[in-house]
Amino acid sequence: MASIDYGTEINRTRPMTREEKRVIAASSAGTVFEWYDFYLYGSLAAIIGAQFFTPFPEATRNVFALLAFAAGFIVRPFGALVFGALGDLVGRKYTFLMTILIMGASTFLVGLLPNYYQWGVAAPVILIILRMLQGLALGGEYGGAAVYVAEHAPIGQRGYYTAFIQTTATLGLLLSLIVIISVQGYVNGNYPDQPVLDAAGAAMSNPDGTPMMQKAFNAWGWRIPFLGSVILLLISLYIRLQMHESPAFKKMKEEGTASKAPLKEAFGTWKNGKFALIALFGLTMGQAVVWYSGQFYALFFLQNVVKVDSFTANVLVAWSLILGTAGFLFFGSLSDRIGRKPIILAGCLIAALTYFPVFEALTRVANPALHAAHQTPVTVTANPDDCSFQFNPTGTAKFTSSCDIAKAQLARTSVNYTTVEDPAATTATIQIGDTVINSYDAGAVTGDEAKTAKTAFETGVNDALKAAGYPLVAADNTSVAVASNFVDIFTGQKLAIIAILTYLILLVTMVYGPIAAMLCELFPTRIRYSGMSLPYHIGNGWFGGLLPATAFAISAQSGNIYSGLWYAIIVAAATVVIGAIFVPGGTQNKSMFTDDPNHKVHH
Repeated sequence: MASIDYGTEINRTRPMTREEKRVIAASSAGTVFEWYDFYLYGSLAAIIGAQFFTPFPEATRNVFALLAFAAGFIVRPFGALVFGALGDLVGRKYTFLMTILIMGASTFLVGLLPNYYQWGVAAPVILIILRMLQGLALGGEYGGAAVYVAEHAPIGQRGYYTAFIQTTATLGLLLSLIVIISVQGYVNGNYPDQPVLDAAGAAMSNPDGTPMMQKAFNAWGWRIPFLGSVILLLISLYIRLQMHESPAFKKMKEEGTASKAPLKEAFGTWKNGKFALIALFGLTMGQAVVWYSGQFYALFFLQNVVKVDSFTANVLVAWSLILGTAGFLFFGSLSDRIGRKPIILAGCLIAALTYFPVFEALTRVANPALHAAHQTPVTVTANPDDCSFQFNPTGTAKFTSSCDIAKAQLARTSVNYTTVEDPAATTATIQIGDTVINSYDAGAVTGDEAKTAKTAFETGVNDALKAAGYPLVAADNTSVAVASNFVDIFTGQKLAIIAILTYLILLVTMVYGPIAAMLCELFPTRIRYSGMSLPYHIGNGWFGGLLPATAFAISAQSGNIYSGLWYAIIVAAATVVIGAIFVPGGTQNKSMFTDDPNHKVHH
């Protein structure tokens, strides 16, 4: 790649041309809509899990719901291979049209899909299939959008121009949250609560005999954002049909220099394949865990661990996205001046160093009563052979030992505890402060005896936790943050939460703002779509997409609500080391086009 003298070749202060604005607007708008479709599931994972995974225990249902969300990420690299090759063979524009059609149709069908009560086990299976189709489409979408804009951008401003594409994932999440908040407020305000059903479809009752109820949005209103996506699909199709092919691709096709086997050329030789490995382990792996920690895991942590209600959590995260999104453009533009590599690796390093205190502060501010209760020591004493790793994505395993029952009970109430191994113990015990509660072996008792043991155990644990200050009844917890509407944020507590979340978003913008330009600059035009898509989607699809489920399982096993952060910290730190050694610097000062070293296409 030839070096360029920026002193004579580029005027950074010139405004965008009308054509450049149109290219960015067309690419970004369609991509926002596609991310909106994909993120709807992530934002509603807990509610959808209750509709499709009801036969499973609560803890398993949460993990299964997260894995169904991750299913869309696992297949993303395969979508990158399929659509990346098509993009290098037939062009960027037509690949755009295919990906948006698949994404839009899959999302609409999720809104129509009957739940477990109506179709049984077929319902969650079809749901995961639709999620996989979404993942395939997204695997081809991002690379096309990034390459399309990068190949239209003037030299010396690729970081700034492609940063608009980088905002689309966050804007898509923000759009999904705003739609959910609006629909949730309207449906719950105008329609009565609905009964909660068990696995057989029968109405459930509370311990006092009163009917167990759920909000109308949780029962059926969640489908509206999915069904409404058909409107966005039509808009996106219209936008994509107005787009023209990128000048670099057209020039390459006219000259007959296009690759006839882009996948083989991109990954079948060490010359190009090494850049895919460098991009994965030295860039996208760490970028991915920082991105998903700052957006999705933060939202999951607020809702499921800190016990902030879903409406309030969505409002707070939405405001942090509004405040932090400009960081993408700032760091994208900054990378045109000082380079992509130092900004991306600095974001990974800062995240690795600060995640533990930041998430601890999030708990302390958002739910002071829960944080205060964590100061009471809780221990589980058990025979280590009696304890299982309770990671059960299929819902078929039964955890009946006294140790498993004790740990599951504490995990449901976000208790921090330590495990004391006692090989001589026959029954696990929980000590909360000075109170000791014996667990029970569900496999050793049946019938009324099992019900009596279960009731006595749960009552004993809950009474001890209440005495220790644990806010087990949400309605009685006056310390937890609550927002009554979208603009109900002007209290010290809620503003502090938004500040913490915005900090996490700014770390996201550091690692994500410059990544598109960096990846495009690593590969030549003839294999750029294929070459940059695969490492991006392996990093974001596997390392990032599996983060929430992995972190949740680690925390549940260890007994510490923060221990799941080790996954993100270790991966981010590894990227800093690998990237510092192997990722080339100064790519912002080089032409992306080996067949056009002076970038004449864009002069």
